[in-house]
Amino acid sequence: MNYEEAMNFINSTYKLGSKLGLENITKLTELLGNPQNNYKIIHVGGTNGKGSTSNMIHDVLFASGYKVGLYISPYLEKFTERIQVNKTQIDENSLARITSLVKEKIDIMIEEGYNHPTEFEVITAIGFKYFEEQKIDFLVLEVGLGGRFDATNAIKNSLLSVITSISYDHMEFLGDTLEEIAFEKAGIIKENGNVVIYPQDDVIKNVIKKQAKLKNAKIYEANEKNIEIIKSDITGQWFKFLKKDVFSLDEIKINFLGGYQLYNALTALSALEILKKQGFNITEESIITGLKNSRFAGRFEILQKDPIVIIDGGHNINGIEFFAKSVKEYFKDKKITLFYGMLKDKHPENIIDYLIPISNEVYTLTPNSPRAMTSYDLAEIIRRHSNIKVTPINNNYEILNILKNADKDEIIAFVGSLYLIGEIRTLLIKEFI
Repeated sequence: MNYEEAMNFINSTYKLGSKLGLENITKLTELLGNPQNNYKIIHVGGTNGKGSTSNMIHDVLFASGYKVGLYISPYLEKFTERIQVNKTQIDENSLARITSLVKEKIDIMIEEGYNHPTEFEVITAIGFKYFEEQKIDFLVLEVGLGGRFDATNAIKNSLLSVITSISYDHMEFLGDTLEEIAFEKAGIIKENGNVVIYPQDDVIKNVIKKQAKLKNAKIYEANEKNIEIIKSDITGQWFKFLKKDVFSLDEIKINFLGGYQLYNALTALSALEILKKQGFNITEESIITGLKNSRFAGRFEILQKDPIVIIDGGHNINGIEFFAKSVKEYFKDKKITLFYGMLKDKHPENIIDYLIPISNEVYTLTPNSPRAMTSYDLAEIIRRHSNIKVTPINNNYEILNILKNADKDEIIAFVGSLYLIGEIRTLLIKEFI
């Protein structure tokens, strides 16, 4: 296979949908020689904040001198973002070669009567094999969907499980209540393992703690009392880490904006404390350097300042709530020109109440996904719930014209599906930045 053929094969498996369960991925990884057993794994699950937290942990371990793999989902602009080592994406030749190998093993599976693996199972297997070839020390492994039956949970062991903020998402797979969703997320906890829990409601934490105790796992709660904000502006956030028993950190800067990102940083620091206690070489200097250098595109990212243009992949109700809070935090008493696009299964009618109060005008967009809600349908939903001016957009040229005519003091935000945000980011960087 070449790169184009590999991508065509991977994309062709999308039609198989999402099928939770470990039988197929377990068989596929066995045929590949179980590459996931050959490096140390930090497994990161949750609803929101997985990507930010994973990047922070990865970047500190990298700054500590380790060779670190990062597996994230989905990608923003280019597929190879999903599989990285030391901040470098998998090269196209390696992706093509390993995809060809994985396809050979899938053919064997089918001959033996197994179902064809799903798209995410295929990508996960490719990642596992690439990380083995790269002889990494650590893999920071982000869960795709849920946890208990997610393909990433084919791993037998992990150094620790990290569970970030949990809210309503993928309810058709994970359940209708926060307790049910938390139970699925807690499925990544391993026997006699360690689990770090993001600061959140007790109803969620209690479910996670119960599952941890059933597996004799040690529980570490990231405590919001251990963080003190120093200052925050559109260039970043500075804070103190008040817990002094492992690290002594009086001032840390992160580039991530929004108060919730401080909690993601706190969760990452709690994970790094455990790794330090396990004997790994993580210093205060590597933490300060790693967090200072850490970035994650598309998460309340300010692309330009004149006028201010923000992109944010808030793709569910919790993510949108965080976005709205951040707008109020950084742009007090100002309203934004909002560009908004979502997938059908994200229930945009439940999200609008967070967006309308902070918006001066709304343009609706159609994400590049078979699951997308059209800009016209989304505009109709907004009109039924408010009197705000809303205009559906048909193509990217309309977006460019609106931005070219924007006032210098205007605040423009693109928010919603990551399928949309990645496309918009590519467009804006090409045309304006």
